[in-house]
Amino acid sequence: MIAQDVPIICVGGSAGGLDAYERLLANLPPDLGAAIVIVNHLRTVSTRLHEILPNNTDMPVELITEGLDIQPNHVFIIPSQRDLHVLNGEFRLMPISKPRGWPDVITVFLQSLTEHWHGKLVAVIVSGFDGDGADALCAIRNCGGTTIAQLPASAGQPDMPDSAIASGCVDFSLTPEQIADQIMKIIGLTLSN
Repeated sequence: MIAQDVPIICVGGSAGGLDAYERLLANLPPDLGAAIVIVNHLRTVSTRLHEILPNNTDMPVELITEGLDIQPNHVFIIPSQRDLHVLNGEFRLMPISKPRGWPDVITVFLQSLTEHWHGKLVAVIVSGFDGDGADALCAIRNCGGTTIAQLPASAGQPDMPDSAIASGCVDFSLTPEQIADQIMKIIGLTLSN
């Protein structure tokens, strides 16, 4: 499997997202066969997810650095104050393009995936304020990807899942545990092709 054939699961969230990330990862096997990229939109503070989330998974959890190779069975965390892109099978970091107001780092990363990634794509929007990610869901779907929103009633802050659902381009609205089951089905189908 060459790097760009690795399925990517992008999990975008913000306020209340930690609970969703923990519940999701705790229900995914360490040999999933996909790269999980957590794009948590933080305005100013540094992320500690790479220190917290190893308690919930046996997969390695890494803070993304410039040029890092995308590998299956890893959890990758976006650093704060950066936009994330992919190019030639690697992560690329850029200065954040929207330094004021609510960031749109999830939308930026999802759009980059639709343009530069050839593997299976799954976009998951979980708990958070604002509507980051929603604007890219139709593009993910149009390139053959699957889109999932956390069931708003199961989210600490339902704004982001609600905005995702309002886009009209969400395939499934599920609890974090159900999202894990759905991801395994999607990846299972991919690996048997």
